[in-house]
Amino acid sequence: MTPRIASLPMYDADRAAVQGWWAGVAERMRAVGIDDVPPALTWPEHLQAHWLAPRLLLSQTCGLPLVTTLAGRVQVVGAFRYSAPGCAGLDYRSELVARQDDATTIEAYRGRIAAINAFDSHSGAYALRAHVAPLATDGAFFARYRVTGSHRRSIDAVRCGDADVAAIDAITLAGLRRQAPDLLQGLRIIGSTERVTGLPLITAAGTSATELSALQRALACACEAAALDKARAALFIEGFEPVAPAAWRRIDELRRMADAALHAERRDA
Repeated sequence: MTPRIASLPMYDADRAAVQGWWAGVAERMRAVGIDDVPPALTWPEHLQAHWLAPRLLLSQTCGLPLVTTLAGRVQVVGAFRYSAPGCAGLDYRSELVARQDDATTIEAYRGRIAAINAFDSHSGAYALRAHVAPLATDGAFFARYRVTGSHRRSIDAVRCGDADVAAIDAITLAGLRRQAPDLLQGLRIIGSTERVTGLPLITAAGTSATELSALQRALACACEAAALDKARAALFIEGFEPVAPAAWRRIDELRRMADAALHAERRDA
């Protein structure tokens, strides 16, 4: 039988810390009777295919794919609570990053270039698009988007002048402040996007109800274990809660609103 796979690919500024956290989670999964728990995480290059793998035990995805391309094709396990600045309970937001010597309000970036990680990202793309949608004129706000492939590269594009503003996931930003502070030199935050439910943890559509419940118990146990305090703190994790897919409905509402308001914007990289 094909081995089961697991990943926590979305917040990887410190991969050693992510793997250390997984070791504690995996131990508690085995303790509640989950079979074939992988000892190490996968770092998938093609996330969509990975998330849809029939033998997926656990992963973390963005809320936007959950309500679009993954809707009805995976099961939601729940979500972590994070302590990073900009987070509150299960909710998180993105911070608007620009150069220190540039404008301090988003209105001043009309007709300029926005860096986004990908158009299937809420935190790096649609959070920003929804934020500027009320400011649109004739179906557009920015002159164009520069698609970078990651939050880290979006930050670099702004810092180097290849773009003027970017929306960066608050937890990603907190991780970079710890692990790569030089990347943020010369930048400042000029605003914040609306808070929405944070990144969902998912499992394969074929995971049984019994095993889904066991996954939730294991994650809750790992988030309460004193022995894992250091591992959680390294990743800003405060706790875990089972959450229904409807919790991410607001992300779909923001996507639809942004697309309607910004129908004339260019999407070329």
